[in-house]
Amino acid sequence: MMSANPESTRTARVLVVEDEPKLASLLMDYLRAAGFEASWIADGAAVIDQVRSQQPDLVLLDLMLPGRDGLSLCRELRTFSDMPVIMLTARVEEADRLDGLESGADDYICKTPFSPREVIARVRTILRRVQVQNDRQQDRLSAQSPIRMDVEAYRAYYKGALLPLTPVEFRLLRVLLSAPGHVFTRDQLLARLHDDPRSVNDRAVDSHIKNLRRKLEAVDASADLIRSVYGVGFRLELSGRG
Repeated sequence: MMSANPESTRTARVLVVEDEPKLASLLMDYLRAAGFEASWIADGAAVIDQVRSQQPDLVLLDLMLPGRDGLSLCRELRTFSDMPVIMLTARVEEADRLDGLESGADDYICKTPFSPREVIARVRTILRRVQVQNDRQQDRLSAQSPIRMDVEAYRAYYKGALLPLTPVEFRLLRVLLSAPGHVFTRDQLLARLHDDPRSVNDRAVDSHIKNLRRKLEAVDASADLIRSVYGVGFRLELSGRG
């Protein structure tokens, strides 16, 4: 069941952006009871930095916020992320809903009347759809690359050889394979590798990368798939391989 596990490897993270403490607390309680990891922020001006650093799987975004409004936030989020966004607002006019959807929101929920159970159902539905899309993309990438990943069995193969990966190394390889050529920062990788990245030093990523490279090179000594981008992070480069 995918109620709280869009990557089949960890608990899904939901960021609640809401300036009404009672409503935010209610949403947090329902999200956690449903098996999600939930965090809360009330200031619209701090949202972009929070999303970039924590990399949530979904954002519940209020429309009217101190610091910055939800519409402009959603538009900026769409310039660098396709993470799902559900807007929460007291506005019920059709024009307001259309504005929210056209800004890049995946769904729009009115607070009047407000049903936390409906919010949880919408969150589950969207994350389930995202997971299906990610799985299909992963299948296409695996078919085109020398790396094949069996998510259900937690096994990875390079050029047909089984890689003896730890669970963290498996997740790391899967994240890198999800977007070949894309540079992931250490913070972004940590957020995907550990349920609580705050408890792990970001240099731990370097150790995982080193071990993953070593295991790939044990299959093919010329393997140079994981590239370091100085001052930024790491990317998986599949061009010319296979």
